[in-house]
Amino acid sequence: MKTKNVKLLLFFLSVSVLLIAVVNAAEGHSHGKPQCECSHDDDHDNKEGARKYKIAAIPSVLIAGIIGVLFPLLGKVFPPLRPETPFFFVTKAFAAGVILATGFMHVLPEAYTMLNSPCLTSEAWEFPFTGFIAMVAAILTLSVDTFATSSFYKSHCKASKKINDGESGGPSVDSAQVQVLRTRIIAQVLELGILVHSVVIGISLGASQSPEAAKALFIALMFHQCFEGLGLGGCIAQGKFKCLSVTLMSTFFAITTPIGIVVGMGIANSYDESSPTALIVQGVLNAASAGILIYMSLVDLLAADFMHPKMQSNTGLQIMAHIALLIGAGLMSLLAKWA
Repeated sequence: MKTKNVKLLLFFLSVSVLLIAVVNAAEGHSHGKPQCECSHDDDHDNKEGARKYKIAAIPSVLIAGIIGVLFPLLGKVFPPLRPETPFFFVTKAFAAGVILATGFMHVLPEAYTMLNSPCLTSEAWEFPFTGFIAMVAAILTLSVDTFATSSFYKSHCKASKKINDGESGGPSVDSAQVQVLRTRIIAQVLELGILVHSVVIGISLGASQSPEAAKALFIALMFHQCFEGLGLGGCIAQGKFKCLSVTLMSTFFAITTPIGIVVGMGIANSYDESSPTALIVQGVLNAASAGILIYMSLVDLLAADFMHPKMQSNTGLQIMAHIALLIGAGLMSLLAKWA
């Protein structure tokens, strides 16, 4: 077991070093600090230069998303990737760190910037809507999780009571079935939060007019999709969905950002990212997405796995999972410098 833990540690350290090296290579192409302006002039000479990065990003981001979401789903082919294995726990911890950092470091700051823009001149926007919307989204996610599980529990109790009508004692409820249902709800709600953010960031890349900004977003989005796919794929694998459901969920995740890029390219000439309507819509969506992602990563991913009996009984696995969590959160936080 110790040898396996050492191998896992070396694997994640190697991946982190490689990714940091690649991301740092893009540093020279990152765009400067944003200006506090409500309008700006487009650089028409650079539109063609930015366009080639957008076109290249569509298949590249699509492939990165497919690789990320399918990796945890290959458990039938590769036994180490099956749920309940140490490698799967460590991989999910890494992916949960990525999703947590996405909520705190990417989505929430963007929502704050948009909903506190000087372009929103109404006094109503002096209220901290970003935190409020994120909080409400987290509470609603909790409600969906709780009521859906409770509904299944009650319906299962009624069915068991009819079968065991002449027997003494209360009806038994299969905890494994309840856990599978909760995992399915987690996967579906998590995908919802990821899809909302993916559309927004895809449109941002598609509508960008600067080649430097487009290139930086292109590189960052590839890692972004791959990492988020790991977390979503892990939840899908644990949910034991049917083949059709797995295919649909994986496909929706993989194509959402490319679709956002295409939409952004289509509206690039008429899209004004500093208009009040665009700021409000994107800000509200980002705030809601941040609340969902933060809740899901902390409650349904990290808390569930780190308190799992298998994790609690294995100190080496706990250490590996914490290291993977820190690496995932650290890498995604680093990407916040560019996207």
